[in-house]
Amino acid sequence: MFGKAISNLMIKPGKSPVFETPEKYGLDYEEVTFEAKDGVLLSGWLVKGDNDKVIIQSHFGVQCSRCGFTQEGKGLMKNALWTSDIHFLDQAKYLAEAGYSILMYDLRNHGNSGSGKTPWVTWGTEERKDVLGAVNFVSNHSDYSDASIGLLSICMGAASSTFAFGLEEELKNNPRLKTMIAVQPLTYDYFVKAMGLPGFLINSGNKYNLEKRGVDLTGDSFLPHVKKISIPTLVIQNQNDPMTNMDMVKRYYDDLKVEKEMLWLDLEKKRGAAYAWLSKSPEPILAWFDKYL
Repeated sequence: MFGKAISNLMIKPGKSPVFETPEKYGLDYEEVTFEAKDGVLLSGWLVKGDNDKVIIQSHFGVQCSRCGFTQEGKGLMKNALWTSDIHFLDQAKYLAEAGYSILMYDLRNHGNSGSGKTPWVTWGTEERKDVLGAVNFVSNHSDYSDASIGLLSICMGAASSTFAFGLEEELKNNPRLKTMIAVQPLTYDYFVKAMGLPGFLINSGNKYNLEKRGVDLTGDSFLPHVKKISIPTLVIQNQNDPMTNMDMVKRYYDDLKVEKEMLWLDLEKKRGAAYAWLSKSPEPILAWFDKYL
């Protein structure tokens, strides 16, 4: 009973509706679908800016979609993450106004995208195939044949991108891929520990994940693959985030073997504070992408 409840909280995709569209923000866009590496059909928007630079935005997991997080229907998570809705279309707007096109898509098992071989969130292991599919979609798009590509990878999006660099040579060797911003990378182990759950509950959840759902989230997760990231990377982390371990984030940064910067934020003591900040703070985001794209 406890194991299933913990597993549901951590890896069962919750309500992640696509609750608004770029039209509300006055953006020029088209609905798109494309395949992940393993054929899962992914749904997204291609927000149109210039044709020579494209940002691929990958969202966080469990209760999020391409447009962000809505508190509606979230139960216990309603205020644990943040105190209001989080709108990823805010950064799409400032990126488009700066001349970038943006691919925003739903990770598998989220929003309007299809299901993978497992209906559970794997914290980046399977979702890495979605990142590769998104990069290939842009790389092969006739309107963006010469475009440079940047990744804006948030939480599980950062984990997925990191796994992709470690496990997908096709991604690592793509000459069009120029830079990444990794926002609050987070491993499962540190997440459940930071939530203050007693050891017997963590162990019960891990056992249920593995035995009933075939998902093993224990160990270092994506951390061994950080050294394989091949493009300049900016890491962003709220130093007051109560749902992570700062030493883990420092390890992520230290293990990067490329040009890199670390941006520590001093925000409210909630995980979602950095995501809300991202939507309202274009300067450091644009400065980084402008430098490399």
